[in-house]
Amino acid sequence: MRTAPSDTLARHWVPERSLLSDAGLVIAFSLFTGLMAHIAIPLPFTPVPITGQTFAVLLCGAALGARLGTASMLLYITEGAVGLPVFAAAPGAASYGYLAGFVAAAFIVGWLADLGWTKDIPRTVVAMVAGEVAIYFFGLLWLAHFVPPTKVLDFGLFPFLIGDAIKLAAAAVVLPAGWRLSRNR
Repeated sequence: MRTAPSDTLARHWVPERSLLSDAGLVIAFSLFTGLMAHIAIPLPFTPVPITGQTFAVLLCGAALGARLGTASMLLYITEGAVGLPVFAAAPGAASYGYLAGFVAAAFIVGWLADLGWTKDIPRTVVAMVAGEVAIYFFGLLWLAHFVPPTKVLDFGLFPFLIGDAIKLAAAAVVLPAGWRLSRNR
């Protein structure tokens, strides 16, 4: 059974699929995520900082699709695991669940992008909200091992909602804008 071709922005901008182009896209987005991790605001009341990573993860899935987006986030985690300075400075292992959520989010947003959901703002927002839910699901599940159960939402969700909404809005505007630019070329 043959799968339908990806209908992502990256595939539109780089239509000739090759191992080299796919690898380049995967590496570029893993490094972009690492760069965005260093845009971080530590919060004194939680072990999880506010970072630019979620912006990068949502863009990664939306631009690359499920397969390449997931590969990019797996590469990103591998880069950090081998000691490259790509992770946000966070004390201990409290934020590891969010890293797992990045993989799930890239897959979910990417799958919806493969179906053409990132060509207009409303469906892009829905796809990215689904990705955010995945990030929070894994992040909060893991954070529960480090903080009292009654504080999980206080430490791992509530402080980040406004910032993540802003990052999601920015990412949701960037993708359809990329489609409009490509139509004008």
